Amino acid sequence: MTSPNEPAHKGHDFEPQDPVEAVVPAIPVVLPMVGAALMFLLAFIAIYMA
Repeated sequence: MTSPNEPAHKGHDFEPQDPVEAVVPAIPVVLPMVGAALMFLLAFIAIYMA
């Protein structure tokens, strides 16, 4: 018989969180910002070198 203080499930019933799946929702926001920063830096370098 089980005690009321023991959990009903003793095993790992949850799946571990995948770090890639945690990042995927942020991609549509972060990717354009990084692209804009990269274009700005490349244009700045091109103007500075000219």
